Amino acid sequence: MRLRIRITALLLSFIWIGISPAISQHKNSNYEKYIKKYSLIAVQHQKLYRIPASITLAQGILESGAGNSELARKSNNHFGIKCHDWKGASVRHDDDLRGECFRKYKNPEQSYEDHARFLTERPRYASLFKLKVTDYKGWAKGLQRCGYATDRAYANRLIKLIEDYDLYRYDVAKITKKTKRKITQVAKYTIYRTHDLLYVYSNGRDNLNDIAVSLGFRTKDLEKYNEIPEDFPLQKGDIIYLEKKKKKADKPYYEHIVQVGESMHSISQKYGIQIKSLYKLNKMDKDYTPEEGDVLKLR
Repeated sequence: MRLRIRITALLLSFIWIGISPAISQHKNSNYEKYIKKYSLIAVQHQKLYRIPASITLAQGILESGAGNSELARKSNNHFGIKCHDWKGASVRHDDDLRGECFRKYKNPEQSYEDHARFLTERPRYASLFKLKVTDYKGWAKGLQRCGYATDRAYANRLIKLIEDYDLYRYDVAKITKKTKRKITQVAKYTIYRTHDLLYVYSNGRDNLNDIAVSLGFRTKDLEKYNEIPEDFPLQKGDIIYLEKKKKKADKPYYEHIVQVGESMHSISQKYGIQIKSLYKLNKMDKDYTPEEGDVLKLR
C-alpha cells in the first residue's frame, strides 16, 4: 500500500521536495580558452568531414595539453600525429619511444586539417564514419579500438572531457541556435522502477524537456536528478530518473569493473548513485578518469 501511494503521488501530483543541487565542476581555464579558440574550426570540420566537433576538440585538448605541450607550441601539432607516410616537415619528440618522428605544421589550422584527413583517408577508421555524428561515445571507443592511442583510458578520457565541458553542444551547433522550439508531438513513456527509483528510457529522439513535458515534470528537476544539462544528447535506452538518486548502490551491487567507454556519469546512472557519492566512495577527486579494468566501490 505504501508503495502504491508513493507511485500515485509521483505520477499524479508530481510534488517534489528535498532536491539537492547537481555536482559542481571545477573548470580548467586553459581548456575553456582552447575550446573558445578552436570550436569554430571543429564545427566546420564536422560539416566537411563528418567528424564530431566534440571529438575533435577533446582530442585537441588531450593530445596538446590545450595547446601548451612542447609538440603543440614548437611544431603546431595538436593531435599527436606521427610521421608515418608524411613528406612534410617533421620533428623528433619522445613519446612511447625516445626520439619518435612527429609531423610539424606551419600553424594549428594546418594541424586540424591534417587530423581530419588522417581519419578520413585511412581504412582503419572507416567504421567510425558509419556512426551518427552525435555519437561521441561510439567515436571515442572506436578511436581507442582502432589504435589511435596506446592509452587504455583514452576513450574514457575523451568522454570525460566532452561531458565535463559540454563539448557535445558543438555536435548540434545548428540546432542549438534555435532558441525557441515548439514541441508538436509528445512521446509516451512507460515508467519503470530499478534500485527502488522511478525512471523512464529515452527513445533516442527526445531530450529532457520532451520527457519533462510528457510526464508533467519541470525540466530543471530532471537535470538535477540525472546530473546533466537540459541539452545533454540522449541516446536510445538511456535511463532518466524521475527522483533523486541514492548515495550508495543497493545490495548486492558492491563493486563495478570499468569498461571501455564508461564515465563516472554513466556508471552513476547504471546503479542510481549520485556522482559526488561515487567519487567519495572511491576517494577520488573530480579529475579522476575511470580506466578500463578499474574496480570502483558502489557502497
